[in-house]
Amino acid sequence: MALNNAGKHIGLDAIAAAITHLSLHTDAVGGGSANEVSGGSPAYTREAAAWAAAAAGAVALSNTPVFDVPAVTVRRVGLWSAVSGGTFYGDGDITDEVFAGQGTYTVTSGSIAITG
Repeated sequence: MALNNAGKHIGLDAIAAAITHLSLHTDAVGGGSANEVSGGSPAYTREAAAWAAAAAGAVALSNTPVFDVPAVTVRRVGLWSAVSGGTFYGDGDITDEVFAGQGTYTVTSGSIAITG
């Protein structure tokens, strides 16, 4: 059996409610905070994520989180339940962004979908 979009939306809205923060990572995340960016001045922190209501089988970010980033290469975005610690829900690959010095990284879009 497969869910239609109405069924997918129930799950997606629940997932989005649990994912309150995003993180940046320099390499594969694995089971949690491995390779999470740290340091810098101003210091890196996880940033709040806001989500639109699920539509068309997906849920999309409704804000544009801006991260302070030290000199690193950012490769992945993580999904979390808290600004520190919390539950890790997964991550996504992004185009590598190389920071030769302190800068900012803005997540301009993102979505979570249930396929199948």
